[in-house]
Amino acid sequence: MGNSTAVVLETNALTSEVCGANDANLKVLEELLGIRILSRGNELYLESEDPNTQKLFHDVLGELQALARGGRAPGPEQVRTIFESLSESADVSPSAMRETKIEIPGGFGVVHPRGATQTSFIRGMDTHEMSFCIGPAGTGKTFLAVAHALADVLARRRRKLVLTRPVVEAGENLGFLPGDLTQKINPYLRPLYDAMEALIPVETITRMESNRIIEIAPLAYMRGRSLRDCYIILDEAQNTTREQMKMFLTRLGENSKAIVTGDVTQIDLGRKEDSGLVHAISILSNLEEIYICRFGSRDVVRNPLVRKIVAAYEAS
Repeated sequence: MGNSTAVVLETNALTSEVCGANDANLKVLEELLGIRILSRGNELYLESEDPNTQKLFHDVLGELQALARGGRAPGPEQVRTIFESLSESADVSPSAMRETKIEIPGGFGVVHPRGATQTSFIRGMDTHEMSFCIGPAGTGKTFLAVAHALADVLARRRRKLVLTRPVVEAGENLGFLPGDLTQKINPYLRPLYDAMEALIPVETITRMESNRIIEIAPLAYMRGRSLRDCYIILDEAQNTTREQMKMFLTRLGENSKAIVTGDVTQIDLGRKEDSGLVHAISILSNLEEIYICRFGSRDVVRNPLVRKIVAAYEAS
C-alpha cells in the first residue's frame, strides 16, 4: 500500500486482542492519530508518511502487544492511556505502567494502574509513609488507596486497616441517626466498602471486621489516639476543617502509613479556604516524606462520559 507504514503482528490471536472487539481499539487509535488504519490479516497499515506519526503508531501497537502477551487484553481506555503517555513525554513510561501493580493476598486479581497518574500514585504509596491524593470523581483515587491498604494488611505488613472520613457535611452529627456507631457511620463509608468488595471476598471483609483488623470510625473519634502499626485511610478529606486535619495527621504512630484522599471541587464547608485538605496541601508540599498526587479530568477512568462531564464543569 502506498504512502503507508505497516506493523506485522505475530499471530492472528494476538492481532485480535490488539485490535479489540469489533476493532474498537483500532477505531480509538484512528481517532487519536487522525489518520486511517487498515488491517489485512495480521498486518496493520497506517496511511501516513509523517515519521513522527509512524513512530507513535509503532510504539502504541508495541505496548498493546506487550499487554496482550502478558495476559491483559487491552481495551480502548488502555489505548488512550498509552497514546497520551507516549505523545506527551509523560514522566511515567508505558513500561513503568506495566511493571507497577498491587497484589492483594486472597484478592480477586492483581490491580494495575490505568494511566500515568495512577502509576505515580501507586509508586508514591509504596515509598512514602503519608500520601495525599486529590482529584475529581472517577479517577480511582479511593479504589487504589483501599487496594494498597488491603495488600499491606493482608500481607501482614501492618496489623490493622483504619477507615475514617468526616460525616454529615463535616458536622459529625451522628447522635441524631438511628443505630449503634457502626450503623451510623456505615452509609458514609459505603464507597470504601464498595472498593473492598471489588477487591476481596465479602467473607474476608467480615472476618477482618470480626477480628478487628478492619476498624471504621468517624473522624471525630480519632482524637487522642496514637495509631501504631496501622494503615489509615482518610476519605472525603476536603470536608475536614483545618483543626480536624491537623488532629488526624498527628495520629500517625510507629510503622503506620496514611493515605488522604479528596476532591477539592466538592467542598461542603461554608468557605473553601476552611478546608483542612486545601490548607494541608499548601503547607506540607515541601516535605520529602509526604507524597502528593493530583488527578485531573483527563485521569477519569470510570467512564469516558464522566471524563467529559468533569471537563465541562472545570471549564464552566
